[in-house]
Amino acid sequence: MITKSADAHWQGSLKEGRGTISSDSGALKGHPYGFATRFEGQRGTNPEELIGAAHAACFSMALSGVLTEAGIIPDSIDTRSSITMEKQDIGFTVTRAHLTTTIKATGDPETILAAAEKAKANCPISRLLKAEITLDATVAD
Repeated sequence: MITKSADAHWQGSLKEGRGTISSDSGALKGHPYGFATRFEGQRGTNPEELIGAAHAACFSMALSGVLTEAGIIPDSIDTRSSITMEKQDIGFTVTRAHLTTTIKATGDPETILAAAEKAKANCPISRLLKAEITLDATVAD
């Protein structure tokens, strides 16, 4: 089993507050985020962008693996994951993730496209988006 972790710290109200995100690897260290970067288009990151980055990276790696199993070594895979969040009756909800990928590889195009479909269905982040979510919560003094 592999466990990777990241932390978020938030202070203040939803609109005026500010937060930081850090990852155990150090790739993110105190990276700021907030309401304006999430909902008002200001520069900075937000949870949906981070999910999109993780999804695009995971899919690209999974596709490389599926192609390699089929005997096709890709020259390059460039992927974008667009995460859509919409306001619904229950509140803002992530409603879809759309992958757009360009694959440069020598091989049968049908085999390459089938590999992309297999990677989309089976990459760990695609499966995460359907996963059970658990919680441990503590109220500090």
